[in-house]
Amino acid sequence: MAVLEETSQRPRVVLVTGGTGLYGMAIKAWVAKDPQEQDATWVFLSSRDGDLRDRAQTAAIFEKHKPTHVIHLAAMVGGLFANMAKKVEFYRENMLINDNVMECCRLHNVEKLVSCLSTCIFPDKTTYPIDETMIHNGAPHPSNEGYAYAKRMIDVMDRCYRDEYGCKFTSVIPTNIFGEHDNYSIQGGHVIPGLIHKCYLAKRDGGDFTVWGTGAPLRQFIYSLDLAALTVWVLRDYDSVEPIILSVDEAAEVSIRDVAYWIAEAMDFPAEKVVFDTSKADGQFKKTASNAKLRQLRPDFEFTPMKQALKQACDWFVANYDTARK
Repeated sequence: MAVLEETSQRPRVVLVTGGTGLYGMAIKAWVAKDPQEQDATWVFLSSRDGDLRDRAQTAAIFEKHKPTHVIHLAAMVGGLFANMAKKVEFYRENMLINDNVMECCRLHNVEKLVSCLSTCIFPDKTTYPIDETMIHNGAPHPSNEGYAYAKRMIDVMDRCYRDEYGCKFTSVIPTNIFGEHDNYSIQGGHVIPGLIHKCYLAKRDGGDFTVWGTGAPLRQFIYSLDLAALTVWVLRDYDSVEPIILSVDEAAEVSIRDVAYWIAEAMDFPAEKVVFDTSKADGQFKKTASNAKLRQLRPDFEFTPMKQALKQACDWFVANYDTARK
């Protein structure tokens, strides 16, 4: 097995791909107040800094910033309906991005790479709760198989790079993320920001707040600032190649219906005007994740209460409506 050259004497530079999205902006806010990170240089990339699908542009970014650590968040992402419509693009573009970033980490002797996976990569037909050992135990849900298989390969390649080159690569598996700086697109975004945008428009225009589907599916949602704190901890202190689920506890799982009503409450919208369009698909009913590994390592971590975090996300969107991604 090849061993990377000693890099501990280099100034600590942390490169965050996808650094201007929901997750990256939360990490930026977190490290700004983290006393342990004040001596490090944090670089938050956006798509304007280069196209990570292109090997030459990716290599140029690594040559410019010379990172010692990388948090890889960049991906082609979207909600249920976007994934169903563009399976090929979700697979190909994510494979290109991940391959370029991982190989550049190896070539530039990056000390630690933490990549982001997703709970949607787990088998569709499985037992619950899902845990880190079950990623490859069956096919993912057909609705997002392009994205899911591309993400699964990160876990495979983490081990391959460790075995062949001695790289310290690992990955985190967040449950459904929400918070400030999200993509609030109703057509292409995820469920919570899409619902917040819909509720805003319903309140502004005096119409109903229409939720697609029955509202029955269950999800574990994690507030972006909580996820940021845990991700920085993984970068510093979690050294296993095996992925780790970053999630609220199983007892904190909530239905889309409850989330919709809590958003309405946070935005002072009348509950009787919340309606459910049952002609729309619900998607996967549940994908409960176990955070037992996380709780073993961080038993005292306190998550932000869901209703409080939703209120903060709603308030941010209202205050930043003109400039928010939507």
